[in-house]
Amino acid sequence: MSRYLELTEAEFERAIPARLRKRLIKGQFDSGDDVAALRRFTGLTQVRFAQAMGISVHTLRNWEQGRRKPEGPAIGLLRIAARHPRILRENLESAA
Repeated sequence: MSRYLELTEAEFERAIPARLRKRLIKGQFDSGDDVAALRRFTGLTQVRFAQAMGISVHTLRNWEQGRRKPEGPAIGLLRIAARHPRILRENLESAA
């Protein structure tokens, strides 16, 4: 008999649909909402997410508000974050 752990309320609020996560892992960021959903999924604030990604908070806000779209290496980093969100938190911890 297998046990299923229930999500906490905080984990449930951070969760994103599997099909959205699969699309983000492929690097398909269609809108600022996708970047914001990924950031919430990682459990990081805008400031901490930007630090972990090595970008400015201003750049992140531009992405999340749809004024700009991530390109080039940023897409690669976002893909890694979608596949392995824990790596961003570990990156912050090791940098401290």
